Amino acid sequence: MNIEVLKNLIDYGVIALLLFMSFISFWFFVERIIFYKKLDVKSFKNKKALDIALTKHLTIIGTIASNSPYIGLLGTVLAIMLTFMSMGNGDIDAAKIMSSLALALKATAIGLVVAIISQIFYNILGRYAEVLESLYEVEEV
Repeated sequence: MNIEVLKNLIDYGVIALLLFMSFISFWFFVERIIFYKKLDVKSFKNKKALDIALTKHLTIIGTIASNSPYIGLLGTVLAIMLTFMSMGNGDIDAAKIMSSLALALKATAIGLVVAIISQIFYNILGRYAEVLESLYEVEEV
């Protein structure tokens, strides 16, 4: 397989996966915010049922936040490996090598952006869930 085809496959594949993960994170963030806004804590019979409802999908957002940097790093490592392969094939143009190495880092950068945003979503939703649980306890007394 041609190195250029592999490079494009890695670049577009990793970036597409990271963009998909960011879409999923944003989707569940919006879904949870809408759910929290409409939620009536008095409608729950016990705190466990409320806790289950409040924390639904938070694990997915947390998992995206913790794993997207690794996926970005994987894309960077694979792109650097391809750069070394092209060097081994005799393509020793210094400018091309340096630009390939610089562009290889974009996957890590995108992974970090997805992670930071997803972590912010997770923290906002976690705090919102804590407040709603506290409201349940206050109204229960």
